Amino acid sequence: MELTALASEISHQYYDDTAFEHLFKTHYNALHAYAQVILKDEDVAEEIVQGMFLKFWEKRESLKIQSVKAYLYKCVYNDSLNYIKQEKTKSKYQEFTVHTMNTEHEPAAAKVEFTELQRHLRDALNQLPEQCRTIFQMSRFEELKYREIADHLGLSIKTVENQMGKALRILRLKLADFLVFILLGLWYYNDFFN
Repeated sequence: MELTALASEISHQYYDDTAFEHLFKTHYNALHAYAQVILKDEDVAEEIVQGMFLKFWEKRESLKIQSVKAYLYKCVYNDSLNYIKQEKTKSKYQEFTVHTMNTEHEPAAAKVEFTELQRHLRDALNQLPEQCRTIFQMSRFEELKYREIADHLGLSIKTVENQMGKALRILRLKLADFLVFILLGLWYYNDFFN
């Protein structure tokens, strides 16, 4: 099956197993090599490419693609950059946590309050509706822009904005008792967020 015929098939009808298998076999190695150049890690590159093909399969009915190859490369590129952002965010959070828990000059009461705040924040996030929580985490922890979140989740920007507003309102209510501590903590540890 020719690539142009394959692209036409995506636009007009759904992928079947045979067409998808052909697409996978045709592009997997090159996409894996491309992801490996970006990520510098063979195993992570493999995860990214396989995950991208899985998302592609799940969304195949709603996709409108003109160039299959360009679309696949763009997805791998975006997913790789998102992975790098997530890793940087995790690393920053770990540095922050290690610093706050190991700083000897910091009062013990502040450590206890910080641990309590972390627990309340985790509980509050877990109580958010799933889509709302996902969007909030992508925005605040992965540092994605609303447009990137909308593209990644297949939503409109307006939906992302509404869900973020909802998440912030809920979190504001649930964490009201900790607001002063959050502001002081952010001011005190500001260097870890830059």
